[in-house]
Amino acid sequence: MSVAILSFDGFNELDSFIALGLLNRLRPLGWSAELCGPGHSVTSMNGVTVQLQRPLEWANAADVVLFGSGIYTRAIAANSALLDRLQLDPLRQLIGAQCSGTLLLARLGLLGDMPACTDLTTKPWVVEAGARVLDEPFHARGPVATAGGCLASQYLATWVMLKRAGEAATRAALHYVAPVGEKDLYVERLLARVKPHLF
Repeated sequence: MSVAILSFDGFNELDSFIALGLLNRLRPLGWSAELCGPGHSVTSMNGVTVQLQRPLEWANAADVVLFGSGIYTRAIAANSALLDRLQLDPLRQLIGAQCSGTLLLARLGLLGDMPACTDLTTKPWVVEAGARVLDEPFHARGPVATAGGCLASQYLATWVMLKRAGEAATRAALHYVAPVGEKDLYVERLLARVKPHLF
């Protein structure tokens, strides 16, 4: 299972790295989540520069595509030349977005009439793009999901794992990373939030 985590300059580390770390817990099952974007490297909103593992176009062939957020997302959404390099297909891919990444889903026409989640800063832009924004951390319909709030990236990762690896593998991955002394409670809370959106 190949997962492209789209990260652009100014990216939010929490969005990209939490999903990357959680999904790669399934490496023994043949999963591989990788940072993907334009150029060879990107610098985060806090000045951390990382080397991208895959080019932007690799997302077109990935099984799962997750859009992280960042401080320059609004400019990226207006960059047709950049977005035209993405040819995503919800008929064969799971596609999710975190916070301002939801604006990119709207710009690419991937939300349709589905309500969406995003962060409070991005909300007016997503509304302007024609989407109805929910006051919720996570929402999914079929193969498309959105999450709002940096730490809501755990819901996106949980959704992807449940959809493609099943509940047992998802529970094991989440249990491993959950805080000690809260593991069962933590896992159950994540599953309770995501499970109603699986179909």
